Amino acid sequence: MRPSATKFTLTKSNNSKMDGLNKCVEAKMDGLKKGMEAKMNDVEAKMDGMEAKMDGVEAKMDDLKKGMEDLKAYLTKFLQEMLTNGERIVKETHDENKINVNHDFIDSNVGSKNQHVPNIAMRKFYGKDPRTWILQMDQFFDIHNVQNTQKVCIATLYLDPNQFVWYRWLCSRKQIVTWAIFMDEMIAHYEDIKSNTFFSQLINLKQKGSMMEHIEDFQKLNIRVKDILEENRIDVFIGTLKYDIQHEVRLWELDSLEKAFRLARKMESKIMSTRKPTTHNRKDEVLLPLTIHNLQGRHHKN
Repeated sequence: MRPSATKFTLTKSNNSKMDGLNKCVEAKMDGLKKGMEAKMNDVEAKMDGMEAKMDGVEAKMDDLKKGMEDLKAYLTKFLQEMLTNGERIVKETHDENKINVNHDFIDSNVGSKNQHVPNIAMRKFYGKDPRTWILQMDQFFDIHNVQNTQKVCIATLYLDPNQFVWYRWLCSRKQIVTWAIFMDEMIAHYEDIKSNTFFSQLINLKQKGSMMEHIEDFQKLNIRVKDILEENRIDVFIGTLKYDIQHEVRLWELDSLEKAFRLARKMESKIMSTRKPTTHNRKDEVLLPLTIHNLQGRHHKN
């Protein structure tokens, strides 16, 4: 074969292969294009779906916004009505409380005729020892369940006429006299302003009679003395005892005043039981008349 013919044959074969390759590429490109178009169509469809959903969400948001506005308007109206009713209720409550306070004031300062005053023996207040009297009145009130609004009224029934003048003076100074005000004013007016008076009496107290009597006298002063430690009260009590009892009690370490009282009573009983009788016991003697003969006889015996 000639060279030219061979070259032609190779060129034709190459061209045929190129045509096949081009067709294959074109086919793949067409498939890829179609796939891309399909995917784009799918994306567009999804985008349309998203837009539709967004439109639905926007519509719901609009509905929600409208509902919120309606709720806001309703709540505003409701609050306005509540405030109006609240002011009316507060005013009515204030008026009712004012009436109750006025009634309490009348009951506490004048006395309610409808309330029954417990009939019990209670000592009058004569102007001395207001703290003890107030303590007794509090116990009286607790036992009989007396209301706070009645306490002042009932307490004034147990004031001596001279002390009732003080109460009338107190009412002229105070618009309302409660039980707390009554107690504070009474203590401030009647209690001894010299705080060391009772303490001086306490440390100068000396046992003169029995231990029971002495402890009672000590306690009357002790409850009126404030701001003293328990150990100091024990020392003061021991210092008020008789010397022989005091000596025995000091040998013990005591941590409470009540223990000191019990020990002092015990020591008093112990000392009294061991003490010799002071009376001189003699056999009955016949007392002879005092004559010169008898004197001479006594002188002879001596």
